[in-house]
Amino acid sequence: MTKGQYRVAPVRYHMGGFPPGNLDWPQLLPLIGPANAAIARYEGLLHGVPNPDVLLSPLTTQEAVLSSRIEGTQATLGEVLEFEAEGDTGNQSARKHDDIQEVLNYRAALHEATILLKDLPLSQRLFKGVHEVLMQGVRGQNKAPGEYRRVPNWIGSEGCSVDEARFVPCGADRLTVAMDAWERYLHSPALDQLVQRAVSHAEFEAIHPFLDGNGRLGRLMVPLFLHSKGLLSRPNFYLSAYFESNRDTYYARLLAVFRDRGWTGWCQFFLKAIIAQADINQSKIKEIFSLYHEKKNWIASATHSQYSVRALDWIFSRPIFKTSDFIANVDIPRPTATRIIRILRDERLLWEVRSASGRRSAVLAFRQLLDIAEGRPLF
Repeated sequence: MTKGQYRVAPVRYHMGGFPPGNLDWPQLLPLIGPANAAIARYEGLLHGVPNPDVLLSPLTTQEAVLSSRIEGTQATLGEVLEFEAEGDTGNQSARKHDDIQEVLNYRAALHEATILLKDLPLSQRLFKGVHEVLMQGVRGQNKAPGEYRRVPNWIGSEGCSVDEARFVPCGADRLTVAMDAWERYLHSPALDQLVQRAVSHAEFEAIHPFLDGNGRLGRLMVPLFLHSKGLLSRPNFYLSAYFESNRDTYYARLLAVFRDRGWTGWCQFFLKAIIAQADINQSKIKEIFSLYHEKKNWIASATHSQYSVRALDWIFSRPIFKTSDFIANVDIPRPTATRIIRILRDERLLWEVRSASGRRSAVLAFRQLLDIAEGRPLF
């Protein structure tokens, strides 16, 4: 260390400092009402969406992309869906392949959590099961998927020592105590459930119970919590876009909780995220719903087929696909499926990502739907 330099000691976990007793409710009240109203409006729209698994599929994948991007992945929505359509062609770099797999795991983990919630409450048991899915076959697969860490970990620049870290989470020897307190808090009475979610999110990140995947799992908990508390009929709320676009503030507010007991500032940030993202999510769902109704009428007229809606639903759920997969899996007689896909391509509903070559099928994309999910032209 050169003269005049000094090292700032890492912030350490606040053992005994949870749950917070210093929330400034008068500062939070102006945000609590609008945040709950935004969730209620969003739920009203969500509740009326037909075939939500179909119509919301691109938004769920985009949430997985953005949550993973916060952790440093570089995969885009188009790359993920194209990978799904083509399979592992070996054309991606090892890094890109791993990035895409992390996104797919995130989506699979959310699906697994939705299934588990039918029989389990929000609990450590549930999150261990979800974490196991999240970490399968990716960079952290050797880091005890589904199991709490048994060694210390710390957060800082890559390769830094514990003394150089920004934050040192809960010690491995106190994890059980900390996570038990966290789980009790999840199910305790709360003055406001959105504030309760904000506090539990920050505490989970502070404990950092797993060797890897804590950030993604923490963000995945947001829609699960809203669903389990009855605020949403389905766990389809997409918050990572706000966190990703405000990444510096996101991390700064969390660090302020750990360092200064800045719970109120963090809760303000979280409630603002809910308000802003609920409006964006609602707008995207309305656009998708409108597109679906428009194309539902159009495809019936263009194809004159009793299978037109079945074809459209399949394309909404897989907006990038190989023509051979459509023909094989859409559950429409093969000649009819072939005719429908030809019409949709000729009429420019579908855009050709990759032309057919020899025995290799063409890859097609539903650009209008992808652009809505991405929030900008994707191709």
